[in-house]
Amino acid sequence: MTRSVLIVDDEPNIVISLEFLVKQAGYEARIARDGEAALAAVAERLPDLILLDVMMPKRDGYDVCQTIRANPDWRGVRIVMLTARGREIDREKGYALGVDDYVTKPFSTREVAELIKHYLEP
Repeated sequence: MTRSVLIVDDEPNIVISLEFLVKQAGYEARIARDGEAALAAVAERLPDLILLDVMMPKRDGYDVCQTIRANPDWRGVRIVMLTARGREIDREKGYALGVDDYVTKPFSTREVAELIKHYLEP
């Protein structure tokens, strides 16, 4: 079965770029445009990796991450936060809530492609 990546972002251009990277790497790309949709997608079918924005409608990325990490059935999913919030305190909060990696926007597509492979290849 193909590994899947859930892209959670409300910016259409970012979603298009990430979707291209995920598919180019040979993985299934799923999309959620806000925090509530992200949690619904995780509940429907657990992804192998989540690329998660912080600033989104309904529930922010920190809340989504905290909710995922609080569920024992979901704890194994990898989470990479991709956000414009680059201050050290924001980064520390992400790691404290359980993200596996924290990447600030604008991001290098090569860096994100390498992270995707790092977390999904055996």
